[in-house]
Amino acid sequence: MAFDEGLATRLREIMATRADVSEKKMFGGLAMMYRDYMVVGILGESLMARVGPEAYEAALQRPHAREMDFTHKPMKGYVLVDPGGYAEDDDLMRWVGECVAFVDTLPPK
Repeated sequence: MAFDEGLATRLREIMATRADVSEKKMFGGLAMMYRDYMVVGILGESLMARVGPEAYEAALQRPHAREMDFTHKPMKGYVLVDPGGYAEDDDLMRWVGECVAFVDTLPPK
């Protein structure tokens, strides 16, 4: 599965100000790693957002967000956001900021 290179460029720009960021191709898409944890990624045209278990239900209520279930089993703590949900830079930055904030609560690897 190819992933949206335009979205990848936007994510790279947002994450460029942070230390300890890398990229990995996984799930047929691209994952952005922060502190050795997956923080956001891209599956096709969808943004994969790691919001964490406590923010999961609220994230699903946001426009264009849905369960991440590409394995046919929802992954609690992760949502997929369709392009309408991150088209504006402010919306993408909000998603990324929330995901980074969650990963910052995790212990070092």
